[in-house]
Amino acid sequence: MPEAAQHPQLETLLQHPALWRGRGAAPREGFATGSAALDAALPDGGWPRRGLVEILVPRFGSGELALWAPLIRRLTHAETPRWCTFVAPPFEPFAPAWQQEGARLDRLLVVQSRPAESLWALEQCLLSGVCALGIAWPQAAGMTELRRLALAAERGASLGVLIRPACAAREHTAATLRIALTRTATHLRLDLLKGRGLAPRVVQVALP
Repeated sequence: MPEAAQHPQLETLLQHPALWRGRGAAPREGFATGSAALDAALPDGGWPRRGLVEILVPRFGSGELALWAPLIRRLTHAETPRWCTFVAPPFEPFAPAWQQEGARLDRLLVVQSRPAESLWALEQCLLSGVCALGIAWPQAAGMTELRRLALAAERGASLGVLIRPACAAREHTAATLRIALTRTATHLRLDLLKGRGLAPRVVQVALP
C-alpha cells in the first residue's frame, strides 16, 4: 500500500494545488469559464478556485464583466451561500442585466469605498471566508498590496480579480494568472500572459 494512502493527512497535503511534485503538479480543477477554448488553454482547466487573477484592459468597461458572468451565475446558485462582490466598481452594476444573466441578486454585493481604500476593502472580503469571488478596479497596485491580496485569497479560499489598466503589464505581479483583454464587435480577445504551466497564447471568446 502506498505510504500516502496510509496517512490521510499526508495525502490531503499532497493534493494541495500549490504543491509541486517531481513528476508535475498536483491535480487541479478550475471553475468552468463558459468557453471551452479558454478552459482548454488555462492551467486549471478553467478559472482557479482560489488565488489572485489580473485582467488588463485598455479602459474600464471593456467587457471584463462579460468574461466573469458565467462564473458569477454559477457561484450565486451554489449550495453554500457566499457572496460575489464588486468593490468600488467604476460603473453602477445594473441589477436587471445581472438577473437576465441568471445571477441571484441576493448573493451579489457592491462595496462602495474610496479609490485609495479599494484594495484594503477587497482584502477584507477575500479574508472573510464569506466571499467566493471579489472583483476590484484599482488604478494602481504595488507588490506589497498584491502579495497581501494573494495571501488573503488563499486564506479565505476565495478568488480575487483585479481589473487593471493595460500599462500594468510592465509591472511585476503576485497574481497566479494575468490576462490582457481587448474587445471587438463580436468577441473578447484574451492574451494569456502569465500562469503556472501556461503557454502564452491568444483565445477568442464570443460575446453573448
